[in-house]
Amino acid sequence: MIDRQRVLEMALALPGAVSDQPFNEDFDSTVLRHGATGKWFGIAMKAPREKVGLAGPGMAEILNLKCDPLVSYGMRQEYPDILPAWHMNKQLWITVRLEGGVPEETLALLIRMSYDLTAKKPRGRK
Repeated sequence: MIDRQRVLEMALALPGAVSDQPFNEDFDSTVLRHGATGKWFGIAMKAPREKVGLAGPGMAEILNLKCDPLVSYGMRQEYPDILPAWHMNKQLWITVRLEGGVPEETLALLIRMSYDLTAKKPRGRK
């Protein structure tokens, strides 16, 4: 089990990464962004447990990350706590249930992958 604070520490250790809470009246959701472009690479939030495949009432801590579709498929096969993204494009994003059994090293790899996938691409010559 990884808590939100540890997730934020891992994400904000990336070069130029920043976080904010952009939604009015929602002080639980934290967006992870590239500081230079403002582009999202993740969002830590709470979701209804039943919406992310957990029994019982209440909310679950989750992290949505951008992920290569082939990697996403493999990760979802290996870890039951990695799911198609809640409230995001389910082919390009995943949801990680933080109260689950995804190892910290795997989560760090997924955070870095999301950061890299959403980084500004260098423009080619014309």
